[in-house]
Amino acid sequence: MDKNRKKADNFVDGIREHLILGPKFSETVKGKLSLGARILQLGGVKRVFRQIFCAKEGEKLLKASQCYLSTTAGPIAGLLFISTQRVAFCSDRSIKFSCPNGEFVRIHYKVSIPLRKIKKANQSENAKKPSQKFMEIVTMDNFDFWFMGFLNYQKAFSYVRQAISQAPNPVQK
Repeated sequence: MDKNRKKADNFVDGIREHLILGPKFSETVKGKLSLGARILQLGGVKRVFRQIFCAKEGEKLLKASQCYLSTTAGPIAGLLFISTQRVAFCSDRSIKFSCPNGEFVRIHYKVSIPLRKIKKANQSENAKKPSQKFMEIVTMDNFDFWFMGFLNYQKAFSYVRQAISQAPNPVQK
């Protein structure tokens, strides 16, 4: 019984952390509803992944997890996709960017990291709040991406580690 209670507590902590990271509760809910509608329209998470990231023949989606990507402008809510070829992120909502001509465009914030270019994935947690867990993905060129606010952090991290370990060896410089 204790094992089930611990799982339930971890899941509740994950939901709480996921909602706290958003700028406003209403904005987080709007983003989740928008994402949910898109998933339904396209016929599932696998199809969303294939459409957004133009997945190649033979590439399989292993896991999709709701989380936040840390940016200099603050955390961005979205989905982390873990496939047999890459780790990718797409924001729940479109973000407004300014063009050189002064106009504004709205696009989804996307990141795609080929597995062969990932040097390592690290786990981290807030020392004062151990329930706040972070995942750092470091590329071969020492660029790092920080993900947080997972509904199920441990499962997402294990899928990332599994995907990296099964990736073909990177091309050495």
